[in-house]
Amino acid sequence: MYERVPIESRACHPTSRMEPVISTDEQSDEQSDWSLFPSWLSTDDAQRWLQLLEHNIAWEQPLVQVFGKYHRVPRKTVFVAEQGLQYRYSGAIHVGDGWPEWFLPLLEQVNHSAWSEFNGCLLNLYRDGDDRMGWHADDETEIDQTKPIASLSLGSTRDFLFRHRSDPTKRAAIPLADGDLLIMHPGCQGLWMHSVPQRRKVKTMRINLTFRHFLKA
Repeated sequence: MYERVPIESRACHPTSRMEPVISTDEQSDEQSDWSLFPSWLSTDDAQRWLQLLEHNIAWEQPLVQVFGKYHRVPRKTVFVAEQGLQYRYSGAIHVGDGWPEWFLPLLEQVNHSAWSEFNGCLLNLYRDGDDRMGWHADDETEIDQTKPIASLSLGSTRDFLFRHRSDPTKRAAIPLADGDLLIMHPGCQGLWMHSVPQRRKVKTMRINLTFRHFLKA
């Protein structure tokens, strides 16, 4: 069973350095590995960014090989990053073309709130509840594990599941809503796996942006 993480509805100014909705003292040991900022973006700003990303990103649906057969990943995706930055995922090496100018205000807001300087972002577009993300951890060697990872949700609410890597009975479920920002702290990827499961009752789109700090070759 998954522990439902309590969420207090609270609007947060996107350019301020914020405290998580649940303080560290109130969190369980598991929850201290991440922090949730509900309504980090206002409804209007979240919808504006959703529309910009939907229509201005060259979305892809790459093929992956599973047990010798090729399948399309069950979502659309794209890698946006500093010029020349490389990241291997879905069986291919993706190279950053530089940040689009119109994207920079959002990047700066996320950097400010996460106390970080992210140099790459993986975007996933879930067309409806059939699109999903399987269990994984963002622990690739290209990613700096001493830095946080920031995950911004836009559009439909989807469950974000955590499962402890050494004790699978430790689990948590966080319903990530439009404008929510989740910060996974350094060390989280070594302890927890996460997923976005299929939810067939969801009929509308969600876009997720996962900001990371990549090591440069």
